[in-house]
Amino acid sequence: MACTACSSPTVVFSIPEEYREHAPGESPAGTLCTRCLNVDPEGAGPLEEPDFTRVSDAYPTDPDAAVPFALAVDLCSSLATNRAAIEDLLEAVERAGTDPLLVLDRLLDDPDVEPYIDLERRRHQLEQLLY
Repeated sequence: MACTACSSPTVVFSIPEEYREHAPGESPAGTLCTRCLNVDPEGAGPLEEPDFTRVSDAYPTDPDAAVPFALAVDLCSSLATNRAAIEDLLEAVERAGTDPLLVLDRLLDDPDVEPYIDLERRRHQLEQLLY
């Protein structure tokens, strides 16, 4: 499946019930763009375990960290509106043993990843949410 924002390949993944309220369309599955990090709802759901390394070597591989991270980044387009959800999702990433700010820094350094929102500008604000 291709990304609706940039037509790049996507990774299809399941969205656990606890995160669906933060997912586009509250869908049980989503697609994560390997280039711009856009998340779209996916009706069919994944047929196999998602390979998040297709996004970047810097991306979390454990779905317990990768899924809330993807949803949090997608919500960063409006920090003011989505602040509580982003905080919850980034805390879930940390509970899964992944430092979300470190992942963000590494993704920003990856030349193959071009987020659809200015994550470099958002990084400082995200740091304030976490600490």
